[in-house]
Amino acid sequence: QVQLVESGGGSVQAGGSLRLSCAASRTFFVINTMGWYRQAPGKQRELVAIITGGGSTNYADSVEGRFTISRGNAKNTVYLQMNNLKPEDTAVYYCTARLATDYWGQGTQVVVSS
Repeated sequence: QVQLVESGGGSVQAGGSLRLSCAASRTFFVINTMGWYRQAPGKQRELVAIITGGGSTNYADSVEGRFTISRGNAKNTVYLQMNNLKPEDTAVYYCTARLATDYWGQGTQVVVSS
C-alpha cells in the first residue's frame, strides 16, 4: 500500500514562506498525479494544487501566484513552495497521490499569524 509522508509545516508570520515536501514509499511505479489539499478548522478539505507527471498544474484561485507545486527528481516526490503566506492559509496540509484510489498523507500543520 502506498504511504505518503509530509514534512515542512510550521508557524510563520504573514508574508513569510514555507516549503512542504511529500514522498511516497512502497511504490514500484511512477505516480502520475500528486498534489496538495488543506483543511482549516471547521471547514471542508479543499484542493490547493495538483501536478501531473507531464508537469501540468492546477491551483486553487486563492493560492494562484503565491504557491508553486513541483515534482522532485526522486521518484514520487512533490513539493509545495508557499510564499506571501496569509493567515487564511492556516490549515493542515495533506499530500495526495491519485491512483485507482486516492492515497493521503497524515497531514502537516501550517500556522500563519498576522
